[in-house]
Amino acid sequence: MNLPGFRAPHPLALLAAITLASCATVETGEVHQTRPSTTAGQARPNIIFIMSDDHAQTAISAYGTEIGKLAPTPNIDRIAANGALFENSYVTNSLCGPSRATMLTGQFSHMHGFTQNGQKFDNGQWNWVRELGQSGYKTALFGKWHLNYSPEGAGIDDWAVLDDQGKYYNPDIITPTGRSVVEGYASDIVTDYSIDWLENNAGSDEPFAILIHHKAPHRNFMPAIRHLQKYIGTEFPVPTNYFDHYDGRPAAAAQEMNIYRDMYEGHDLKMTTEEGSTELRFNPWTDDFDRMTQEQRDAYFGALQPGNDAMNAADMSEREMAIWKYQRYMDEYLGTVAAVDESVGRVLDWLETSGQADNTIVVYTSDQGFYLGEHGWFDKRFMYEESLRTPLVMQWPGHIAPGTRVGVPVQNVDYAATFLDFAGLAPRDSIQGRSLREVVDGHPPADWRKDIYYHYYEYPGFHSVRAHYGVKSGQYKLMRYYGDINQWEFYDLETDPNEMKNRIDDPAVQGIVKEMKARLDALRTQYRDSDGPSVGDPLTAVAKGKRDAEAAAGAGHHAHH
Repeated sequence: MNLPGFRAPHPLALLAAITLASCATVETGEVHQTRPSTTAGQARPNIIFIMSDDHAQTAISAYGTEIGKLAPTPNIDRIAANGALFENSYVTNSLCGPSRATMLTGQFSHMHGFTQNGQKFDNGQWNWVRELGQSGYKTALFGKWHLNYSPEGAGIDDWAVLDDQGKYYNPDIITPTGRSVVEGYASDIVTDYSIDWLENNAGSDEPFAILIHHKAPHRNFMPAIRHLQKYIGTEFPVPTNYFDHYDGRPAAAAQEMNIYRDMYEGHDLKMTTEEGSTELRFNPWTDDFDRMTQEQRDAYFGALQPGNDAMNAADMSEREMAIWKYQRYMDEYLGTVAAVDESVGRVLDWLETSGQADNTIVVYTSDQGFYLGEHGWFDKRFMYEESLRTPLVMQWPGHIAPGTRVGVPVQNVDYAATFLDFAGLAPRDSIQGRSLREVVDGHPPADWRKDIYYHYYEYPGFHSVRAHYGVKSGQYKLMRYYGDINQWEFYDLETDPNEMKNRIDDPAVQGIVKEMKARLDALRTQYRDSDGPSVGDPLTAVAKGKRDAEAAAGAGHHAHH
């Protein structure tokens, strides 16, 4: 396949003979000492880092979920079966751009400076891909960058990226030689670029590191034509808290990411105005559909029309319509995931047929988790479990035992240290995470983290989720919202896994709350985060009065129905 703008790799700026010590001292002049991940005479492993966008952990069948049973992901599951599945994998800031910047730099948002979408990432700052390239790796990135216009200056040898979020059909592709429209489906195009590059670069003595970064299944969830009817007729279980009233949680009540109230009926759900009509309901962004060929558009909306006609002909109650929207959302979302899973299968098949599998590390993750109707929501952002958790599976034959389950908490701030470690490079003082190589053998060190720190910043912003930070430690979670809603939340996930009852004022847990606040304060000090109010700042009298009034007003409501 000849793709516009694709070019053969250029010579590396530095030879593989550069010593690891000299590479590790670039910029900081200091390094932490660690064991090398390769022994003398052993080839350094190749790295394939596959990342999707907004892929919920519950939508991966290797995690044993109900959704996974109805919509399996057999190829992502292959990675878990061949190696390790991380049961407690989390992000530091559940938003696309900040999460990607954290994975590249190994730093929390406040350190790398990209705290919310719309900002511009400094491509010149250190990242692990550049460091591998300087040590002799061939490097490439195909798919979604979403940190600024392009990866120019980030030290990546070869790249072709989607414009910003990208379009599912016939997307604009940006390369070092310019921009062009590539006809086809985004997940397939990204995979074609990647496998072409692997074919052209995997035969040399130099190891390679390639980032395959999908747009899918990001909103507005458009499956490939071949998957349009894959889940139509499948009844997905409606979450028990789909009709959440948000009692005692004013920040949760103030969001604008509810499926049955806030999803765009045309853009997101592809609902039509009336029976027999092909005119979409409220649809503020038409470019996703306008750029489709007539053949693509006819096939796409032709597959959905019977469902739309039945919906328009039915005399649905408000509750029935809310559930119909949930089922349409799941059809579209999980249909979009299907092409990502196929892409993973194509890459794994290439590794096996090319003979590269045994010396190649394969990682699959998402930039964050996603809500599939829990609390009535789509999107991410909150520190609640569904968007805090992210899938993570990893294989390296002969080094990671098949079927390994890693139970300790890990975060995306760990990825940079991990890839340096696997490549035999020393970690950097600037990195705030640790190498996951320390835990994939099933025996984590005694000093591995027991809890995780989180901070979300984007308010005012899309979906109106308030800024907040927090700590999760075992079964307990403490969160603090700040700004116009100044609120603490505390949950015991053992007794309340769906995070429906905020127990911050429960006398029975005040000792635990005090301990969690102390731990949160310590983590903010450890990670050098001073953004937002300090843990010790009391709620203002106005905010506390408002919170107490809301709690009293909601006392008579049920949590869900």
